[in-house]
Amino acid sequence: MNNKELKQILFCGIMLTVILSITCLFFSKICFLLCLILGISLTALFFFVTKKRLKSINKLNDYLSLVCAGNYDMEISDNTEGEISILKNNLFKVVVLLKTQNEELKKDKEYLADSLADITHQLKTPLTSMTVMSDLLKNENEKEKQEEFLGVIDTQLSKMNSLVKSLLKLSKIDAGTIEMNRESVCVSKIIEKSLNPFAMSLAQKNIVINQKINDANVLCDEFWTVEAFQNIIKNDIEHITDGGTIVISNETTPLFEKIEIIDNGCGISNEDLPHIFERFYSCNNSSGDSVGIGLALSKTIFEKQKATIEVESEVGVGTKFIIKFYKTIV
Repeated sequence: MNNKELKQILFCGIMLTVILSITCLFFSKICFLLCLILGISLTALFFFVTKKRLKSINKLNDYLSLVCAGNYDMEISDNTEGEISILKNNLFKVVVLLKTQNEELKKDKEYLADSLADITHQLKTPLTSMTVMSDLLKNENEKEKQEEFLGVIDTQLSKMNSLVKSLLKLSKIDAGTIEMNRESVCVSKIIEKSLNPFAMSLAQKNIVINQKINDANVLCDEFWTVEAFQNIIKNDIEHITDGGTIVISNETTPLFEKIEIIDNGCGISNEDLPHIFERFYSCNNSSGDSVGIGLALSKTIFEKQKATIEVESEVGVGTKFIIKFYKTIV
């Protein structure tokens, strides 16, 4: 009886019953008794129903206090009928949503911490190298040595520049500040633009590009899709010996447009294969200039456009990248 609302209900019920009972007494004793019994019964019924409801609300309030304290493990779902049951179920849905968001937030924080550690590691190597070269340049008088040191510094600066640009692109995509414009683009146009920057590298290594492209179109953002394909082609070139071959083909199906990029390079081991799309992961046969971010960026770009990328590889035989652009997004 510590609840003020219950006291008010009980008091009002008693007073109303007394007043009506006294009024009925002027008519007959039977009316008086009926009114008194009915008033007491209704007051008691309303009192206990309200008390039960307030008890349920207090339980929900205690539960919400635990949720605010970070305890999401309690179960309050209810299959009975009534507004309290509906409230319980809605609260349960909100708590599940909060729990999911809290877990995702923890994962994001862990991912951010890991990413910062990886970025620091990736930048530390070229910075250390440039620092050493800079110190050597201060005490070096031979022109040939100076040019050699400057060449090393220039290489490391290019590596850092490429890394920072890729990280900025990934950050923009992750933050949702980049909107992918879906428009119909010819596959042959995408492949042509993707190959253009590598004309010199392909010529130097005598790599043959064998294209088997039809006139199909895909719905995509041309700029970012070209960026994704360039990272794949760059990866292929790095892992192909002189005189190798890259085969690029596409296939049209009722569900998707499939594009395959196949090389006859060194291949990827079974140990490395599950991790090649992870950021900053470098395979055992990666080149020294690789920072392990290009394929991760490609995967992010494709997924942002509801496309998929898969890889198949065999050591000593080559690697196949399979990209699928779905015609209908479910």
